[in-house]
Amino acid sequence: MFSKSVFRAYDIRGIYPDEINKPLVKDVARVLSEDFFGEGVVVLGMDIRIGSEELYAEALKELKRLGREVADAGVITTPMLTFLINDLDAAGGIMITASHNPKEYNGVKALGSLGIPINGEEVYQKLAQ
Repeated sequence: MFSKSVFRAYDIRGIYPDEINKPLVKDVARVLSEDFFGEGVVVLGMDIRIGSEELYAEALKELKRLGREVADAGVITTPMLTFLINDLDAAGGIMITASHNPKEYNGVKALGSLGIPINGEEVYQKLAQ
């Protein structure tokens, strides 16, 4: 099981790869796809942190395994992810980022339709079931 401490009100973040890693991102992508995103495309973006490419690839692989259409945005900012969600009328988006945290951190910021943030603590509750 994953540490509950990485699941926060507006994101999921922790030290990479000890707390934030491929198994966690795979499970988070699954739960977001199945329980939080409606029908439609999912936008996927990342920043340039250590580990972002690996975590991004894992999220992309899981979303495609689940049959999701993915707008593969690559390296973008979180505001750009929000723009794309709205521009594409997407079901939601996943940003691999730890925002302003120190370089050893990484994480997931999840946004629903219209770019509305998804609560990381609610994602944890779904994972814990």
